[in-house]
Amino acid sequence: QVQLVESGGGLVQAGGSLRLSCVASGSRFRFNIMGWFRQAPGKQRESVAQIFSGGTTTYVDSAKGRFTISRNSANNTVYLQMNSLKPEDTAVYYCRIRSPSGTEYWGRGTQVTVSS
Repeated sequence: QVQLVESGGGLVQAGGSLRLSCVASGSRFRFNIMGWFRQAPGKQRESVAQIFSGGTTTYVDSAKGRFTISRNSANNTVYLQMNSLKPEDTAVYYCRIRSPSGTEYWGRGTQVTVSS
């Protein structure tokens, strides 16, 4: 059974940085889409950044120029480097991975809090 374990969240001051990691275990195949979503209190979950098997990346407009997504396909790990953090980045961040068959797997989430 595939399990996702996220790490790297925490409390940081505005302008600071955090690096999120997500390791997918229990799989024999490489995932074709790996990425991060976030959900702030009272808001819908939104896609923050996605990376595809060919290396293409997409970002929500508010993250462009500040966040960088990367992956290590050999060990099914995806990272999110977040720089110049703002209070509006405060949310629970979720890792989501999609298999070649289209099955999605979600992590339990990691809290990111940015103080002003």
